[in-house]
Amino acid sequence: MMKKLLSVGTALMAALASGQIWAGGQTVVERGQAVFQEWCVSCHGIGPGHPGTQALDLRYQGALPGALEKRTDLTPEIVRAFVRNGISVMPFFRKVEISDAELDALGSYLSRSNPR
Repeated sequence: MMKKLLSVGTALMAALASGQIWAGGQTVVERGQAVFQEWCVSCHGIGPGHPGTQALDLRYQGALPGALEKRTDLTPEIVRAFVRNGISVMPFFRKVEISDAELDALGSYLSRSNPR
């Protein structure tokens, strides 16, 4: 029994250290979704009243969805570049706002549908 508990504990610690599971049992994608809800949804949510989504709808004219959560072409690298540098009227976000680990999780969340 003790060996089994140590084995499970070791596996959990390895998963936490690798970033596969966050504190509270969240997976990386779940953590990324939480980061999106905290920092991004007010501008990039689905539906009317989200200025970032509306601007992207106008820009892409139906060629791509304006809602980031519906995109299938996003990569973690693209997400990182836009978040850290901003684009057009979108501001950049500093590491004290969205940490590198949170940004990695956000990139995992937004690229989860990318067939790469």
